[in-house]
Amino acid sequence: MVSEILQQSHLVDGEAEVNLQKQGNELPSQILNGRHGKSGSDRSSVRPSLDYNCGDDNTGIASYRDVPSSVNIDIQPDTLRKKARQQREMTFQDMCNNLDIFEDDDEDDDDDSDWEPLQKLREIMKWFCTNCTMANLDVAVHCDSCGEHRESGILKHGFFAPSFLHESTLLEAELETRTDKGMVSQVSTSNSSTAIGFDERMLLHSEVEMKSHPHPERPDRLRAIAASLATAGIFPGRCYPIPAREITKEELEMVHSAENIQAVEVSSNVISCYFTPDTYANKHSAQAARLAAGLCADLASEVFSGRAKNGFALVRPPGHHAGVKQAMGFCLHNNAAVSALAAQAAGAKKVLIVDWDVHHGNGTQEIFEQNKSVLYISLHRHEFGRFYPGTGAADEVGTMGAEGYCVNVPWSQSGVGDNDYIFAFKQVVLPIASAFAPDLTIISAGFDAARGDPLGMCDVTPAGYAQMTYLLNIVSGGKLLVILEGGYNLRSISSSATAVIKVLLGESPGCDLDDPLPSRAGMKTVLDVLAIQKNFWPVLESSFSQLQSQYEIYTTQRRKPRKKRGRGVVPPLCWRWSRKKLLYHLLKGQLRVRGKGF
Repeated sequence: MVSEILQQSHLVDGEAEVNLQKQGNELPSQILNGRHGKSGSDRSSVRPSLDYNCGDDNTGIASYRDVPSSVNIDIQPDTLRKKARQQREMTFQDMCNNLDIFEDDDEDDDDDSDWEPLQKLREIMKWFCTNCTMANLDVAVHCDSCGEHRESGILKHGFFAPSFLHESTLLEAELETRTDKGMVSQVSTSNSSTAIGFDERMLLHSEVEMKSHPHPERPDRLRAIAASLATAGIFPGRCYPIPAREITKEELEMVHSAENIQAVEVSSNVISCYFTPDTYANKHSAQAARLAAGLCADLASEVFSGRAKNGFALVRPPGHHAGVKQAMGFCLHNNAAVSALAAQAAGAKKVLIVDWDVHHGNGTQEIFEQNKSVLYISLHRHEFGRFYPGTGAADEVGTMGAEGYCVNVPWSQSGVGDNDYIFAFKQVVLPIASAFAPDLTIISAGFDAARGDPLGMCDVTPAGYAQMTYLLNIVSGGKLLVILEGGYNLRSISSSATAVIKVLLGESPGCDLDDPLPSRAGMKTVLDVLAIQKNFWPVLESSFSQLQSQYEIYTTQRRKPRKKRGRGVVPPLCWRWSRKKLLYHLLKGQLRVRGKGF
């Protein structure tokens, strides 16, 4: 099954078409802040915090003001004036698409040579990176954003394929040896206790409409993870699959409104549609969403009942943005919410959902914000509401008697890494989770906070994700279900998912961050969360008092006195590489002149 998936690997569907008029000034709608603004509400409050351009060249609008020299002088003056007026009113984009109006029936092929530079200009940016979807110049061999080779083998071998080599130059023997070892382990570990939920039909969910930039939520996300697991001999091999089934309407109605369910189902009757500007669907999307939700529900039942020790749902489309009434943020059905209710239907009384996706799971919070039997904890970029979806502030704690059962750790900036996440786990997540004592733990595992992700812009490593998985594995007696959410750098998402599954299989997470030192902003965020949540969870009181005193010492030690300096002379930068480099460093204060004593 997985081998068929790997054969479907491809670079990019089609070549990029460059919009010369807008490439320097507009952003692809799918990657503003990792998403569009709030759907169904005023989006003006959600400002982009992440800028991407398909190129650095701000071409702007240009027009031709002169008649081409290749025009036949026998053309009537009226015709010539008409063509000249058309040229003045047209942009480069118009001319690229309407070259025929400049041609004349009597012109020979040699006269078209004047337009060759224009046609080359149209095809400057020709390919998109398989790994991160960023656009690159046609002459480039490696992605300018992530360094991935244009013809890398990441879809065939996962993150084991070197990023800087062509697929044909890979050490096939070494990679095949890894796969052979995996197949041997498949025989010896057929009774594995880690279940995997996957179905090839979820790969059919894709964006039909060709836009100026590939959609980040694409089938290659699953292909890259599947390739990594197969190369490592994990799946197939050390994990076993569960049969796929589609979720029923009755099960979905426990989470979503009838109107929302019907809206998703109707999409199967059209070639392409959009629930929000960034949330697409094609005729296969409804079935893919039902399969994803069905696999997650069955995995939750398997893990809670003990038939499987733990599980990993390799599914898409993702789900944590899907709310009661609307699909949004790439999500159609809320897989984590369906899983939690399926576990409760199987007998679980309390379920913990930990969401480490870089975006707040507004849909999951909405579904359970009045439910004391499901504790929702989210760690995400927030930036005071400026990062998508704008929800998830620390003071959003639940409503209607369920206050304290929504716990949000909202990072105030990008670049958050392992230390901040592990610190928040030990100070907030684990104490609350232990006091809650869940029967099942579900991780909404978005890997878009991983290092290298083009949307999340954070710095969590595979070792960091493995450590967080290890810490959560003991909360509910090892009954742990990991559900894939976001993550849009194929190398980051596949290496991180593999690291998490290895922990589920019982391997060590590697480095142990016993006493992580967070950033100043990270410590401030955790302190703010403790100040709010200690009102609902008394176990946090001592931690809050201790951390508050540590924070005061921490900020005092990091505060360095500034030296007063005169403005001085600022040398030209070009001096740094010229014969005046000594004078440059002297004026910059990087050299000191010693006087000789007499």
